[in-house]
Amino acid sequence: MTSWKTTPLTDLLGIRLPIIQAPMASASTPKLAAAVTNAGGLGSLGCAMMNADEVREQCETMRATTNGAYNVNFFVHKEPILDAQAAEAMRAMLKPYYDELGAGEVPAAKVPHPAFDRPRLEVLLKEKPGVVSFHFGLPEKSMVAALKEKGILIIASATTVAEARALEKGGADAIVAQGFEAGGHRGTFAPPYEAGDVGTLALVPQVVDAVKVPVIAAGGIGDGRGIAAALMLGASGVQMGTAFLTCPESAANPVWRRALTEASPDGTRLSHAFSGRPARGLENRYMRETAGKEALFPAFPIPNALTGPLRKASAAKNTGDFQSMWAGQAAGLAKTLPAKELVEALMRETEQALARVGR
Repeated sequence: MTSWKTTPLTDLLGIRLPIIQAPMASASTPKLAAAVTNAGGLGSLGCAMMNADEVREQCETMRATTNGAYNVNFFVHKEPILDAQAAEAMRAMLKPYYDELGAGEVPAAKVPHPAFDRPRLEVLLKEKPGVVSFHFGLPEKSMVAALKEKGILIIASATTVAEARALEKGGADAIVAQGFEAGGHRGTFAPPYEAGDVGTLALVPQVVDAVKVPVIAAGGIGDGRGIAAALMLGASGVQMGTAFLTCPESAANPVWRRALTEASPDGTRLSHAFSGRPARGLENRYMRETAGKEALFPAFPIPNALTGPLRKASAAKNTGDFQSMWAGQAAGLAKTLPAKELVEALMRETEQALARVGR
């Protein structure tokens, strides 16, 4: 009898365990990714905000620390047009917060990081990371074709069945079914955003039925019970982000880590106010005070340039009031363990959960 650890996803990626560490741009590190890969899962690097040279350095570090597969993640959002009026309105809204923290002047609005582009594509074609994943859809067809020609596997996130079908048609080798519970940015790319407000329990089996490629469950999976449930829903594996934030290898700062250990089941919310797109994180003062002002913000990712210094100042003041502490709804299940030990614990818990239902 085939082990539950062997799935179409593990076969596709050449990994031993059906666990992907989510590519969290603000918290994943080569050390974390390598630890997960070396433990048998798939470690991921969040490179959406990095330039080509930085991506190359991350890949070189991974190659020096692991012989296993790893994933490099990028955003493929539509490049925004800088709306001066919206930018100035947001700068005015932020000024009192900057003054309160002594953070200086609110910076001028700009596009802080581009969507996936040719320079970073060239790095990937040379470094051959094994897996490249995308958020907010897929890049242009020629880029997808170039990656595939080098044997690089492509994973992309869907928040609806229609998005999953579009990704499969566009060349995705596996699809992350991102439930509404997930932390960080919603992967929705086919408007309206509200269409993607589907929980993991409902989304995963419908995506599994709709596509032929392996499906990866994400959102609200915090321990082995969640992994077991995802597998029973038909998923070939899981992607977990919040669970790895409290590992010592992550780049989460002390305030963020402390807030995760104190998180309650209803302690997260979606907010546009940091980046211009909806993302789930631990609720704080900034989220509460900017709720309902979504129409005022410039297009993603321009607000990142305006809120970046504020987040850093908040961390320096040892307060989470103005930080983007991304987390999913299962944040309260997070364990403070080294990544290797966490993966091992998750496997034991999954085994126990499946045993309880005779699997």
